[in-house]
Amino acid sequence: MTFEHIRYDVADGVGTLTLHRPEKLNAVNAAMLDELIAAFDLIDADDGVRAVIVTGAGRAFCAGADLSAGGQTFARERGVTAEEHRDGGGRVTLRIFDLKKPVIAAINGPAVGFGVTLTLPMDVRLASTAARLGFVFARRGVVPEAASTWFLPRLVGISQAAEWVYTGRVFSAEEALAGRLVSRVVAPEALLPTARELAREIADNTSAVSVALARQMMWKLLGAEHPMAGHRLDSQGMFWTGRSADAREGVTSFLEKRPPRFTGRPSTDMPPFYPWWSPPSFTP
Repeated sequence: MTFEHIRYDVADGVGTLTLHRPEKLNAVNAAMLDELIAAFDLIDADDGVRAVIVTGAGRAFCAGADLSAGGQTFARERGVTAEEHRDGGGRVTLRIFDLKKPVIAAINGPAVGFGVTLTLPMDVRLASTAARLGFVFARRGVVPEAASTWFLPRLVGISQAAEWVYTGRVFSAEEALAGRLVSRVVAPEALLPTARELAREIADNTSAVSVALARQMMWKLLGAEHPMAGHRLDSQGMFWTGRSADAREGVTSFLEKRPPRFTGRPSTDMPPFYPWWSPPSFTP
């Protein structure tokens, strides 16, 4: 598939997705949103991809929405009601939420608005010392999008989320680390190598089916009311994975002190209870 606003390549089991509008600081438009969804569809369908890195071309990660339309930037859609409208950023983050592969954000520069909310359903966020982040929506007269009011408090807590969202200020990578939004801050030249090292550790040492299930178990259980929901789910998971070829290989390779050779494919070998959730409909 050919993309105009993003670049996507795969090497050694790791997919790298690069936002590619460097002349616009990778600001997002409708076409880029569609391309991101298409790319994540490709990623899920390709068993050769074990982990994904998302980064930006040039000096920015993503400057948020493309504001070239001026004051009507957020009022361009016509012919739909408020109840029918679907936020484009949310379509992307919900697609990432359902992904079977772990996603690592390599935040190489400014990441504001959608540039930061895009990263929230990703599993690990690494930031360059050159990164600046901001939930700037209140300063633009709109609300946080991309389902970020669900994701952000779960990641950093309601108090930290409230401070960043209500002020709309841009903050440093070091503040993002202190607030637990990112897990590591590294020098710019070390960012992609660090992300690739982490992605390769997943690709080289783990069962793809195990990781896919564990990713969805953790994300989908964030809204569970009682740990019994986790107990029911991991009981099913252990029942099915414990009888799999990957479980036999994982134990055997450990006992034989050799690297594992897992063969399970998330595209075909997920257990019969997957998926166990039923997403709510968009309209009441």
